[in-house]
Amino acid sequence: MQGTLRGRDLLQPRSLADALKMLRNEGPLVPLAGCTDLYVSLNFGTLKATRFLDLWNLDALRGIELRGGALRIGALTTYTEIRRSATIRRRLPMLAAAAREIGGVQIQNRGTIGGNVANASPAGDTLPVLLAADAVVVLRSAAGVRRVPMTSFYTGYRQSVATPEELIVAFEIPPVRGRQWFRKVGTRAAQAIAKIVVAGVQDREPRLAMGSVGPVPLRLWQTERALGSGASLAEAQQTLQREIAPIDDLRSTAEYRRQVAANLVAQFWNSRSGTTPGR
Repeated sequence: MQGTLRGRDLLQPRSLADALKMLRNEGPLVPLAGCTDLYVSLNFGTLKATRFLDLWNLDALRGIELRGGALRIGALTTYTEIRRSATIRRRLPMLAAAAREIGGVQIQNRGTIGGNVANASPAGDTLPVLLAADAVVVLRSAAGVRRVPMTSFYTGYRQSVATPEELIVAFEIPPVRGRQWFRKVGTRAAQAIAKIVVAGVQDREPRLAMGSVGPVPLRLWQTERALGSGASLAEAQQTLQREIAPIDDLRSTAEYRRQVAANLVAQFWNSRSGTTPGR
């Protein structure tokens, strides 16, 4: 049975400060912007929330810029803006590659990077990129601002350290040295939820992150250390198998994900002198 809009409230703040006050004084509220995930739940009749905060018109949450050498991406930046940005293609090409893989043109025009992170799906395409890039999540409430490393942001399946009074306002990403790498494995070339998604950085100390292999997207610290310390690829793949915890679901099986994850680690490690980031 499809959901209905009847009995649901939508608050429309005029500014970011207004939105933060509403979260503090009139909550609990569910923030919404592009609605590419929220409307799926509404359509399937599984959306339980009844009160929402519309962020779409808050330009203070948009923008891509360099600040003190770090790349800052506003939470309402869309995937289309990400893949078209010369700054991102130059500084963080694996994020541009991820943005190209998300849905179709309509989804890319509406979906936002902040929504992808807040949705907290372990299959979120941009999440391994942000993990591998050592991104920082900038959270803001009426009480102030705090910064949380992406590697510490998720606490469990679809759960994070963000409080009900906080909004994700931006992401800060330090310069990424080394060659960047991104791969997504799905049921088809486009408009598919990831069976596995991987992002990595080839440097003296490699970085590697993976989605759809556990309850949260994972930074593969142990596998990174194995690769960086001179372990054989086979040893690193064995370490990977201990580090991930995939499940059987509608899109794939745990066994398939384990095999593909090992293959992707091999592709990542063997690509040190190979093709350019992305496809």
